[in-house]
Amino acid sequence: MTDRDACPKRMEFGPCGGVRDDLICELGTVPCPFTAGPVVPWTGPPGHPVLPGAFDGGGPVVLTDLTSPPYDARALERVVDTMSGTCDALLVGQHHDQPDFPPTMLAVLVREAGGRPWITLTCRDRNRVVLEQDVAGLAAAGADAVFCVTGDARGPAVRPEVTQVFDLDGPRLAGLAAGAGLAAVVPESPGAAPREMRPARLAEKQRAGAGAAVLNHAGPPAAVAELVAAARACGATLPVLAGVAVFTDEPGARTLQAFPGLDLDGDVVERVLTAADPVEAGIAAAVDEAVALLAIDGVAGVNLSGRGTTGDDDTAAAIKAEIGRRIRDRVGRRTAHAG
Repeated sequence: MTDRDACPKRMEFGPCGGVRDDLICELGTVPCPFTAGPVVPWTGPPGHPVLPGAFDGGGPVVLTDLTSPPYDARALERVVDTMSGTCDALLVGQHHDQPDFPPTMLAVLVREAGGRPWITLTCRDRNRVVLEQDVAGLAAAGADAVFCVTGDARGPAVRPEVTQVFDLDGPRLAGLAAGAGLAAVVPESPGAAPREMRPARLAEKQRAGAGAAVLNHAGPPAAVAELVAAARACGATLPVLAGVAVFTDEPGARTLQAFPGLDLDGDVVERVLTAADPVEAGIAAAVDEAVALLAIDGVAGVNLSGRGTTGDDDTAAAIKAEIGRRIRDRVGRRTAHAG
């Protein structure tokens, strides 16, 4: 039996970030077949990594999760306008429970609103033919980067009648995107089991064509420093953006903590949630985390990850814009941003 046959997501270059601490797949059915190691080496064509354009200014990159109501172009324009002045690029997600406009259309809308789009493509809902179409469309639409992920599985109560595809996995999608001349960005989860395999896997993703990497939250900065140093030892040279947890209320923190391998500092969570002004405390905590992460050798930027609040999307955008502004005040500004 091949790894593809044993993996519920039909991966060839696993493990993904959805492995729980007991080494069971996030689907909750079988052990991940990749956890016994060694890391599966990239066997496709040699990749030709492209650096995202967001790195063309001075100083570290601030990437911000874009959250806006689905199928609402005006709201999207408003949210992008709020955040584009304090961040270098916007990470546009592709969520299992919240479908939105097609990726190519989202790239156009974000660019027209003044932002630099990093568009997520997942292998969950698209077969290889459609992914090839998306890659070609994003190249034509001027996407700054494509975030190539295998994707989480759809929740059991979310469109159970719809087939989940997983024709490709994240590394093969990165190779496809890089082959089309796009900047392929890949995720990695320092806190996901098996942790000892993550550095070598990041190096293999670069060999597939990844031009940059975005990390999930990993608890203390020391965990990020350890992964980056180990990845460098494995041959990875791509720039790394560390994840910064953005939350200002209890439901927001709980949502972030629900993902496998995603670690939040319990003391920080308690300090934010018990503060007289949780919004201000959450903003300050995110800025402090970003500054600490940017001091790590090999960390070229941060990703402001999460909604920021369980309130409305405009409030969430304003919170993340303020975090971006304060990061700039602490570590210096770049000379260029969205275009």
